[in-house]
Amino acid sequence: MAQKLYDNGTHQCIGFYDLISNGGVQANQFLVIDSNHSAFIDPGGMIVYKDLLMCSAKFLSNTKLDYVIGSHQEPDALSSVEKWLVETDGKIVVPTLWKRFMSHYVTPGQFNHRIIGIPDQGMILQLGQTRLKIIPAHFLHSEGNFQCYDPISKILFSGDMGASLFLRYSEKVDQPVEDFDNHIANMESFHRRCMACNKVCRYWVNMVRDLDVEWIIPQHGRSFKGKVMVERFFKWIEELQCGTDLVTQKTYSIP
Repeated sequence: MAQKLYDNGTHQCIGFYDLISNGGVQANQFLVIDSNHSAFIDPGGMIVYKDLLMCSAKFLSNTKLDYVIGSHQEPDALSSVEKWLVETDGKIVVPTLWKRFMSHYVTPGQFNHRIIGIPDQGMILQLGQTRLKIIPAHFLHSEGNFQCYDPISKILFSGDMGASLFLRYSEKVDQPVEDFDNHIANMESFHRRCMACNKVCRYWVNMVRDLDVEWIIPQHGRSFKGKVMVERFFKWIEELQCGTDLVTQKTYSIP
């Protein structure tokens, strides 16, 4: 089911939260539309491709699909890439670090002219009348990793940063977090294991605090809406010990 996250008449952001079934890893997919131009963000793998296409059809009927943006290389973000290349005219936007690995997802050499590499410093992506900011999120958790900030809706599509993979059955992934302290248990173990270290978390917070963020929406689980909740997340993640902060010699022991 599609959910409108933002709509001012000419600019829309759409979220898709419930397309994963049969035990797959829950993942959210996003569509940004501006002036009859559109971009998917982390459209996922073959497990969701057909359903995503059907659910998004009414939004794309009079719209050009300009881009399919992959924040990083993992299957839950972009393994349906060949379908998008074959069945649409959209260009694929991926980290330059992972660009050459696209040959594992698509026919080698056939679509090279339609794959755009994101440089390490990020880039601006013109979509209709707006300019999406593709910003660095290296080592959070992928070595080459990016996020997408939409300056019109003031939404930061944050990829794995802020993800909650261990939600209770009663929690609806399409609803923003209401009780931050209670929500920590849903995301803490993932962030401790998958974010590289506290240093890069702090660098990330220093960077995104310069943006006017009203809503952080991760690729997995629930979102953080409103300035107060966004700042709660910033303060939590910038203090978190994670990744190599937690490693000891015991971690590297011969079994």
